[in-house]
Amino acid sequence: MRLYLLALNPTDAVTEGFLPAAARLGLDVTVLTDQPDAHRRTYPDIEVLECDVRDFRAVITRISTHHKPDAVFTNSDHLQTQAALAAAYFDLPGKDWRAALRCKDKAEMRRRLAAAGVDTVWSAELTEPVAPAGTPYPCVLKPREGVASEDVVLVDGAEELVAHAKEILERRPDAVLVVEEYLPGELYTLETLGDGNVRHVLGGFHTELSPPPYFIEERLTFVPAHPEPVVAQVLAQLDALGVGFGACHTEFVVHGGRARIIEVNYRAIGDQCDLLLARLLRIPLFEHILRTHLGESLPADLGARRDGAARLEYPCADRAGTLVGAPAATDLDVEGVHLTYRPLRAVGERHELYMTNRDYLGVLRATGTDQSTVDRVVAAFLAERQWEIQP
Repeated sequence: MRLYLLALNPTDAVTEGFLPAAARLGLDVTVLTDQPDAHRRTYPDIEVLECDVRDFRAVITRISTHHKPDAVFTNSDHLQTQAALAAAYFDLPGKDWRAALRCKDKAEMRRRLAAAGVDTVWSAELTEPVAPAGTPYPCVLKPREGVASEDVVLVDGAEELVAHAKEILERRPDAVLVVEEYLPGELYTLETLGDGNVRHVLGGFHTELSPPPYFIEERLTFVPAHPEPVVAQVLAQLDALGVGFGACHTEFVVHGGRARIIEVNYRAIGDQCDLLLARLLRIPLFEHILRTHLGESLPADLGARRDGAARLEYPCADRAGTLVGAPAATDLDVEGVHLTYRPLRAVGERHELYMTNRDYLGVLRATGTDQSTVDRVVAAFLAERQWEIQP
């Protein structure tokens, strides 16, 4: 069976998750990408074809002129609509392209949720640096189709809104920005997996952010089960968007018992959280996701482990400069806690300070059965190591 996997840059999810899962399922994989050289360097034994994957017409043409497809899949935020359209063209299982578009387009997501009567958030789209009449302050400014906290900023007034919008649009002249009311509350995620009929809730995470005005995810703690009323509210909003096939990573806040979606990423959670989740739950997560795109039904019970505890930490750069010292990749078992540390920036690399997830220096994944032990072991690991940046 032939799996076409759409990708931009190589990611850990594909390299360590989906490609090994496809091999275990016995699938023939063809990667379609606009960055073929990078993928061929990363996994030289996989077939890689160059394609303008942001254009669904180019994707359809590339597949039509190659081997017959059995599945079209992507884990990229940017390519969900294209993959869904290509799957539909070839009469293959896949996500509803309209749902994929609603999730990717943050302004359309707000309109859809409001029209369905499940949540109304004040928002407006900007193509020039202005402060719309009626903007509630504080508010959040962000790209309409952005990812990874890139150019997301909390704004306190009209003058500040105009200044930030001007700066972003000068760097990204083709971007459309969204300004929306700030939603207070603790930030959480809900991880779901569905086949169009059955939908499993895998748990979620409590996310701790950097100090305002930016929204860098610095720490995530696993939440085996959110309160049932909270889960019901989030699932109702996902239903309104038409989300229910394959993996979905939803970010939401809870304030006064009310759950309100921040954004929906219609793919598996990223930044190595998916790798942690598969280990923690002890399920073939990546295989399950691929099987849905092959038209297979999910089991009624995934057999997921329910006694797990986990935490992820992302050491971040606090200044621009060259990384001159940092820990190497490490795997350790300490007091029943399994630790996996992976560098995300090589020693010798120079970077600016981005105030986004691009400031990550590495990622520490920790899994165990007792949260307090996990937290203590993680804190000790980080305290014993140093990341040195020179101007």
